[in-house]
Amino acid sequence: MERSPWQKTSLGVPLSKTRVYETVQAAAARVPGLKREEVFEGVKTKAMGGDLTSVKCAGQWLHLGLSVDTLSGLTLTVDVVTAEDAATLKAWTLPIAASVGAEVLVTDDADGFKTAADELGLDHQVCKSHVKRNTEALIEELSPLVAKDSDGSLTAIGVEPAQAVADLARLGQLIKSRQPEQGRELEQMHRRYLSAAPPKKGSTASLTYRLRLLYLDRWNLWSRLTRYRKWRGLKRPSSWMAPIMPANAPLAGGSRNAIARCAAIRSQPMRCA
Repeated sequence: MERSPWQKTSLGVPLSKTRVYETVQAAAARVPGLKREEVFEGVKTKAMGGDLTSVKCAGQWLHLGLSVDTLSGLTLTVDVVTAEDAATLKAWTLPIAASVGAEVLVTDDADGFKTAADELGLDHQVCKSHVKRNTEALIEELSPLVAKDSDGSLTAIGVEPAQAVADLARLGQLIKSRQPEQGRELEQMHRRYLSAAPPKKGSTASLTYRLRLLYLDRWNLWSRLTRYRKWRGLKRPSSWMAPIMPANAPLAGGSRNAIARCAAIRSQPMRCA
């Protein structure tokens, strides 16, 4: 057996990537001809996660879509996905969601997934880790710039640098607390910078226009980011109408936090036949 750093010994048996690949190929040979409903027979979940990744096959990158049962972590499918536009993601997601009875789609905050979820009539939960990480990076970048009004655009619209610094600090707090009703604060922040003009052709965006777009984006995203706060798992039909429990209360099939985590997959490049 090939020995490599990729060996897995959690079950007490070392497995090389070659042996895993050969086993998967042998299993895949039995799949053609099966209907998706037969592949998923007995697998049902109210929350489905989706993510895109790539593997290198014969020197070429192969783009894959991975779907998972968000509540259990079970991988549902690994499919070739030819593009990342909304139409392609919708066509990929639709049969899987229908087969497992999904009501919630959990993804990163890519616009294609947002449109696909909306057009399929699925509730959409955006991965809180993605949004938190991206927002904190922007706050770190923008805070020293607004503190000194680096381009004078704050003065131009009548906003004090101290107010802009306080807004960014508050945004950082909101991204961590993620309460549905806090979306109103993001709306207020966005409106504070509404008079910031968009850049002219060939020019860069002003600091205040970047703030305007940042708060607009997070405000628009808020219902998707906080979906898990109101989502209820389904153990039996009557429980769907039960009063909403505390956000950290255990739910049928997992806690609310289970649908706030995306299905991100990090794949190591492999040789493929």
